[in-house]
Amino acid sequence: MSLRLYDTGTRSVRAFEPLEEGRVGMYVCGATPQASPHIGHLRSGVIYDVLLRWLRASGYEVTFARNVTDIDDKILAVAAERGVPWFAVAEGNQRVFSQGYDLLGCLPPTIEPRATGHVPEMIALIRRLIDKGHAYPAGGDVYFDVKSWADHYGELSNQRLENMRSTGDTVNEDCKRDARDFALWKGAKPGEPSWETPWGDGRPGWHLECSAMATKYLGPVFDIHGGGVDLIFPHHENEIAQSRAAGDGFARYWLHNGLLTVDGEKMSKSVGNVVLLPDLLDKARPVEVRYYLVSAHYRSLMDYSDSALAEAVSAYQRIEGFVTRATEVVGAVAPASPVPAGFAAALDDDLGVPHALAVLHEAVRDGNSALASGDRDAVRERLGAVRAMAGVLGLDPLSPQWARSGEDDLRPVVDALVAVALEQRQAARARKDYAAADAIRDGLSEAGIVVEDTPQGPRWELKRD
Repeated sequence: MSLRLYDTGTRSVRAFEPLEEGRVGMYVCGATPQASPHIGHLRSGVIYDVLLRWLRASGYEVTFARNVTDIDDKILAVAAERGVPWFAVAEGNQRVFSQGYDLLGCLPPTIEPRATGHVPEMIALIRRLIDKGHAYPAGGDVYFDVKSWADHYGELSNQRLENMRSTGDTVNEDCKRDARDFALWKGAKPGEPSWETPWGDGRPGWHLECSAMATKYLGPVFDIHGGGVDLIFPHHENEIAQSRAAGDGFARYWLHNGLLTVDGEKMSKSVGNVVLLPDLLDKARPVEVRYYLVSAHYRSLMDYSDSALAEAVSAYQRIEGFVTRATEVVGAVAPASPVPAGFAAALDDDLGVPHALAVLHEAVRDGNSALASGDRDAVRERLGAVRAMAGVLGLDPLSPQWARSGEDDLRPVVDALVAVALEQRQAARARKDYAAADAIRDGLSEAGIVVEDTPQGPRWELKRD
């Protein structure tokens, strides 16, 4: 089976056929950093990271662009409220976004363009739209004329123009030809940053930014555009309108990930249920948080709860436990290539991570059975398969990304000390002094060391928090 993806534009699952054989151009709407990232932002980050990894594992060379909207009404509002420069708000929060992506094992994008660095490209796009009769300056702003694109506007979001309301995206609504027209450029206002254009000083409109940056780095036509379902309208609808009206084919596949709620409610500062990454790291390691965020299908609505996170922690630790035990028995085994057919089929079916995880856990169970029976060849085979599948999902326990800081340096010392205790325990059991053996095991447990008896002898590991 070749890769198939659900395309919002056609509302169907389509076979993925890249514009250029062996190459993929992918653009994902990134952060508007007016605040620190919440769990929904992070879910989007790991979802498109899995897609990136699977495309590369499937043999594609991927150019991945993820933008930063570093100038926006919300950023300006936060800056005014705090009495700090707008760029300090954007830069400070963007650093936190980047740290969050890194902490959860997301591969870096090929390019991460910022809106403020691409004003010349935006001016050029506005000029093209004005020359083609699809945009007009008014009251210091520049607007896209929605009626000039009426035959196509609303196709992505499956809406009709006559049912749409005013955008309400500027203070100069009376200057519009039609209330539904949206701002490409916003005229300068006191205290706000501005750039010089042929139509007056001002700053970019939100929608214009992505069209200019996507086409600069991926070309006038590219393969995949991704983002959350909340961006379908008006943001992505407007991107399509302004790009195609200017003459660019723009994105060929539109992917949208589902939102994330908390205990059945939408996250909101007023409700007080916004979940940030530090909140999650109080309950789980970064790799366990990543497992949780990738475990549901990317298009599904995901509802966060502490119990759901705890289940994900247990599930990941089953994978990690097998990999650790198997490596101790058969030594280092490289990830298998290719990945198992069932796993590949699951990801090729619209990035079906839940089914892919089922294949992965089945291999873990088979591997544990092989460990119990002492079948080293089977252990070696399952270990390679598990590492390969986990690696595609960014979850390989042996990846340097997930090495616990400081533990590797102390491991030889602790191993030697524990070995002495385990020898004493084995001696106690040999002379049938089970009380002494249990006391040694309990003492190790109190010190945070878990002992497991296996057919190959006792083994130990540190307790998970």
